[in-house]
Amino acid sequence: MPRGRPAKLQAATSVVLRYFNESKRKVFPLQEISKILAENKESWKLAESTTPEKLIELLTIKGDLRQALITPTDIYPNARAFIRYTWGAVSPFSLAVSMRKGSYLSHGSAVFLRGLNDQIPRGVIYVNQEQSPKPQADPNSLSQQSVDKAFSRKQRQSTFIYQCEDAEFLILSGKNTGALEVGMVGIQGDEVAVTKTERTLIDIAVRPAYAGGVHQVLEAYRGAIGKISVSSLLATLKRLNYLYPYHQAIGFYMQRSGYAPNQYDRLKERGLDFDFYLAHDIRDRDYSSEWRLFHPKGL
Repeated sequence: MPRGRPAKLQAATSVVLRYFNESKRKVFPLQEISKILAENKESWKLAESTTPEKLIELLTIKGDLRQALITPTDIYPNARAFIRYTWGAVSPFSLAVSMRKGSYLSHGSAVFLRGLNDQIPRGVIYVNQEQSPKPQADPNSLSQQSVDKAFSRKQRQSTFIYQCEDAEFLILSGKNTGALEVGMVGIQGDEVAVTKTERTLIDIAVRPAYAGGVHQVLEAYRGAIGKISVSSLLATLKRLNYLYPYHQAIGFYMQRSGYAPNQYDRLKERGLDFDFYLAHDIRDRDYSSEWRLFHPKGL
């Protein structure tokens, strides 16, 4: 071996390790490691023959690179698995959003990460991967009969689940919003995309099953008191442009959880044109004439 080669290799290794230690990203697919190598190979003074696999080997032996395998459940045996490389230990939340470009955490996971309850989530992490744009439904097509029929059945729920060690990632095919009201949250040295508080309150009112049910949604609304802008919530709801009158459910949650009347009364200004439902397939229910809303007894 030519003289000075070990010293050069050691110097190069030090530079590479410093890059990953200082990087804000903590989770990498193979393609990203390949891109990083291509962009930095010359400045790092690595041999031209250095491949992404050799770089991974170097980072694993000399640094803190680890491999995480994310696999589909038996329900979707033909779905592809994901291999991710992490710099040190990372949270399962970071692994969850690394699966698909542009995805973000929502519903029950956002409730926890936005501090709306103090329950540490166990098991399922909700990952929202937006659908492609769809034509808007005609609001004139809504009738009391169509509302009653839709909410008399159980709500459709995703069963597209991946696993990584003890965590499960439930993939949701959400409404196309252009990542409306999504921001970053720091967790275990990484940053992950999560719906903001106002958007989260809307999402869990629309899909309470993804937040643990209506009682847990009510607790999240209580946890958001003093943390939200009602104007922002209303603006977000308007931009989401739902066919169904979810503003009645949101106003009901706000009233029951202790918001001031001048806050939840703004939801009434959107109109109370239909009898609506707090959730699908409510068997034992009461009716709020103030909100024209059926809800489970005892809520």
